[in-house]
Amino acid sequence: MKYLCLVYLDEGRLDELPDEDCVAYDSAIRTSGHCLASEALESVRTATTVRVRDGKVSITDGPFAETKEQLAGFYMIEARNLDEAIALAAGIPPARVGSIEVRPIRPIRETVAGADTVPHAHPENR
Repeated sequence: MKYLCLVYLDEGRLDELPDEDCVAYDSAIRTSGHCLASEALESVRTATTVRVRDGKVSITDGPFAETKEQLAGFYMIEARNLDEAIALAAGIPPARVGSIEVRPIRPIRETVAGADTVPHAHPENR
């Protein structure tokens, strides 16, 4: 049985969570065999919402899904740029009755792996 765990938080508090802590938990849950796929999302400010009504595509900056809409699933796609991603999103059938939020993936593991390799001292050990 598979589950998708969506993480919601106040982006204003994101700096309180060190990326290293998130990557360490991700590594642990992957190693345990419980995690099939996981990604961190870029800020909600990078979201683009696509709707198709009467065959016309409308694009809105931001995650402005109407409150009566709930998350129903996701597609992980590969696209050259946002324009191609929007074109692909417009072809997803639920765009005709709901909305598709298009957001780039934040490469958190690559960022942490490329950061300073000097281990960070835990505040209690300083």
